[in-house]
Amino acid sequence: MNIWKTKTPAQINEAAEHTELKKNLRAVDLAALGIGSVVGTGIFVATGQGAQLAGPGVLLSFIIAAVTCGFCALTYSELACMFPVAGSTYSYSYVAFGEVIAWIIGWDLMLEYLVAASAVASGWSTTFIGLIQGLGVKLPKALITPPITTVNGRIVMSGGIVDVPAIVITLLITWVLYIGIRESAKINNIIVLVKIAVIILFVVLGIGHVSLANLRPMMPFGWKGVMAGAAIIFFAYIGFDAVSTAAEETKNPKRDVPLGLMICLGVVIVLYISVAFVLTGIVPYKLIDVGNALPAALGRIGIQWGGALVATGAIIGMISTLLVTLYGQIRIFMVMARDGLLPPAFAKVHPKHRTPHLCTWITGVATALIAGLFPLPMIIDLCNIGTLFAFVLVSIGVILLRKTRPEVERKFKTPGVPFTPLITVGFCFYLMYSLPKVTWIRFGIWLLAGLAIYFMYGAKHSKLQKVA
Repeated sequence: MNIWKTKTPAQINEAAEHTELKKNLRAVDLAALGIGSVVGTGIFVATGQGAQLAGPGVLLSFIIAAVTCGFCALTYSELACMFPVAGSTYSYSYVAFGEVIAWIIGWDLMLEYLVAASAVASGWSTTFIGLIQGLGVKLPKALITPPITTVNGRIVMSGGIVDVPAIVITLLITWVLYIGIRESAKINNIIVLVKIAVIILFVVLGIGHVSLANLRPMMPFGWKGVMAGAAIIFFAYIGFDAVSTAAEETKNPKRDVPLGLMICLGVVIVLYISVAFVLTGIVPYKLIDVGNALPAALGRIGIQWGGALVATGAIIGMISTLLVTLYGQIRIFMVMARDGLLPPAFAKVHPKHRTPHLCTWITGVATALIAGLFPLPMIIDLCNIGTLFAFVLVSIGVILLRKTRPEVERKFKTPGVPFTPLITVGFCFYLMYSLPKVTWIRFGIWLLAGLAIYFMYGAKHSKLQKVA
């Protein structure tokens, strides 16, 4: 057994050529998938959390996170064009680093997507509950609150039993994904238009009420606060890599994937920085409602109808974020099972819907349980460190494959190699360093558990190990 054994580009691309999945997606669908994933809980919830750490400097936090993601998108584009296959970073790592690293990154991506989907469901529930209670409807605390919460980094009992709205919305979206990707993409495209319209409405309604006094001092907690805010705000950008997981179901992946990624990030960066400026300009950062930031901000300046409309749009908008995030997780599970590293049930495709149905429901139920039982801040921290680690490996992979696989066609080339990928690595490590120590401990435990599973199951059932 050679745990460092790599796949050849031909082996990776053969899977894409003989896929059972439908090739229905275009660049505009991919951009909408990315926007649908990125513009969600991050902009409606994480913006307020970042402002608590950075003050008005959360604007700089957004820019730092945006620059990091921009560099990451350049590296993703090169690899996605080389290997237009489902699986994202996991598939790329199989060629660049070998099986054991591919497993580690696949296990890490499970953390990213599974936890991100749970965070979105939890954020959706928070906004939904805020809207319902704002209309005068009382909901029992036991059924809208996870059993545990965090206070100053410590885990304490909350007095709740389970977050029912988070579980219900997760299972509903799981059913939509079970039906099929084309149907899911159509729903997502409509929701993306709704959420962009709502965000523009917030900016238009709030811009005239911005007070520059609220933006001073710009960095009340210094650069440490800005970077801590960026480490949290990074969650707001997570999801653009979901575009690359859809490569196998794209009509012309070598053209559409880079184009979809760039359109997605361009739109998202403009929206996020605009929202951060207006939010911190109309509400002193200490008074921002972390769980319901945008609607509460409009309510504070007397635009109650605008707050209700934005809350409604956020509830609708976060549905597409949950849809795309779950989609990415399901496809990664499927590819790992196809390689023999996970049980074959994860790779089975439904004869009618042409979707990995068993994998879809297993993922949906697991996500629902995490969302229903754990608090949002704990979920976001875990999600960020997993994503940043994945981005580091993608960046190193671009450099390595330029040396080891120079003959593979690259329809898109990352500019400035090796400097661009190395800058990306630097940004990612700096953001990881800014996360709490307890997050690193949880991440380490997750990786050790993953390695144990690999050596007990994956290495023994790997299809690559059986190839002479």
